[in-house]
Amino acid sequence: MQLNDRIALITGGGSGVGLATARLFLQEGARVAITGRTATKLQQAATSLKGGDRLLAVPADVADPAQVQALVERVTKHFGRIDILVNNAGMNIKQRTLRELTPETWRTMIAANLDGAFYCVHAVLPQMIERKEGVIINVSSVAGKRSNPLGGAAYNAAKHGMSALGLCLAAEEKDSGIRVSNIYPGEIDTPILEHRPTPVTEEQRRKILQPEDVAAAVLFVAALPARVSVPELIIKPSSQVYL
Repeated sequence: MQLNDRIALITGGGSGVGLATARLFLQEGARVAITGRTATKLQQAATSLKGGDRLLAVPADVADPAQVQALVERVTKHFGRIDILVNNAGMNIKQRTLRELTPETWRTMIAANLDGAFYCVHAVLPQMIERKEGVIINVSSVAGKRSNPLGGAAYNAAKHGMSALGLCLAAEEKDSGIRVSNIYPGEIDTPILEHRPTPVTEEQRRKILQPEDVAAAVLFVAALPARVSVPELIIKPSSQVYL
C-alpha cells in the first residue's frame, strides 16, 4: 500500500474531493483525519468511509484560526503526528460578480478559500520542520491559474492567493524536507456546483471531472518518494479548454 502508516489531515473532508481523497488514502493504508464545518455532514462521511480506528472526524471551521489550532492539536494527540496536509476546503456563492459582491461576501470567500489554507499550514508546519519531513498539498483550481468570470472575482482572487502561498512555502522550505504541491482541477462534479448562478445539467456533470479523479492526483503527489517534488499539477476534463 502506497501510504502505509502515513497520517493525513484532509480539510473539506465531508464531501466531494475531500471525501474521495480520504477514502483513497484509507484504501492505501493511511490513517486519516477529516474535518469540515458541519458536524452532521462530517459524521455521515465518516460512517460511509468505515475507517475504524484509522479514521478520525473532527468538526472545525478552517476560517477560524483558533479552531484550526485546536484541530491540529487534537489530530496530533490522537495519531501522534501529521505527515500529509491536504488543504481542500473551499466554497463559492451564487452572487459572485463584482457588481454583486459586498465587503462581507468578499471577506467570507477569502476566509474560506485562502485564509483557511494559511491557518492550517501555520498550525502544521512547526511539527514538520521539527521532523524535517512532510507533504502539503493545496487543492486549488484552474481559477488559480487562469482567471475567468465562471468562478467569480473573489474565488479567483482567493485561489490565486492559495497558489502563491504554496509556491512561496515550497521555495522557503525546500531544504527542510517539506514538499509542497498545488493541484489545479478544472470543473468537478461536487456540491459546489449547486452554487452556480446557472444550474449545471446532468449531461455536463457526466463530462466533467469526478471527485475520485482529483483524489487520484492527490494520491499520486502524496505517495511519491521524498526525493520527488511536484510543484504544480493541472488536471481538467478532456472537454474543458485550458488557455
